[in-house]
Amino acid sequence: MDGPVLLFGGPYSNLRATEAVLEEAARLGVPAARTVCTGDVVAYCGEPAATAAAVRASGIHVVMGNCEESLGAGAADCACGFAEGSACDRLAADWYAFANRAMRESDREWMRALPRRLDIRIGGRRLAVVHGSVGRSNRFVFASTPQADKRAEIALAGTDGVIGGHCGLPFTQAIGGRLWHNPGAIGLPANDGTPRAWFSLLTPERGGVRIEHRALGYDHRAAAAAMRANGLAGGYADALETGLWPSCDVLPAPEIAARGKPLAPGAVWWPDRPDGSAAWP
Repeated sequence: MDGPVLLFGGPYSNLRATEAVLEEAARLGVPAARTVCTGDVVAYCGEPAATAAAVRASGIHVVMGNCEESLGAGAADCACGFAEGSACDRLAADWYAFANRAMRESDREWMRALPRRLDIRIGGRRLAVVHGSVGRSNRFVFASTPQADKRAEIALAGTDGVIGGHCGLPFTQAIGGRLWHNPGAIGLPANDGTPRAWFSLLTPERGGVRIEHRALGYDHRAAAAAMRANGLAGGYADALETGLWPSCDVLPAPEIAARGKPLAPGAVWWPDRPDGSAAWP
């Protein structure tokens, strides 16, 4: 990819946010061929069929998330990796059943055909794009996940770095010259007390790659109303407006401590020559 690459994760059945990020890509002049989604197109929110249709029509690259894997197979649950009986697990039973009913067979066929991994070349480096981790699509990898674990995953990928999603929180870490990058999710806020969604731009430049974390504003109230109109009140519908997740079951202690603290857009420079570690936020 010889120009800016726009990355985002987790549309999560949020049609308004999906339309907003696709419009932002067009405004920035980033074509579908350089736009990549890390999966979970259909999940928590209220317009699963329309969101799947919008993503399919856009022609962007999409990696299979655990939700696509489950919905494509007509499985009984989302296989999100939530602990059994946790608040996240109980909430998932409602939204997954709703999403499963909404899927057409053509949607399921499209989901089954999605790749589990894409490799992109940018600025002379190769990056593996996966949903959760290289070894398991529903593994939660956070900023606080030990760097040794990330190094092992990058080694497993056999690349210069990994772009992953699933955890819903944006972050970037350059670890000994290698990269782990999560652009964040657009379908839900980042648990930072604001309704904004997150995406990223990777731009090849002389001497390296500039990685920008960007906030996305959209009509979050309409997205919440669509959830409530379809019987998905409370929980994630409220989260779209408050910017706070209804449960922190999946979060490690550092990410719990950051709950409600607004993120600020920022950038990381990933140079051609390894120069130790850098991170955002």
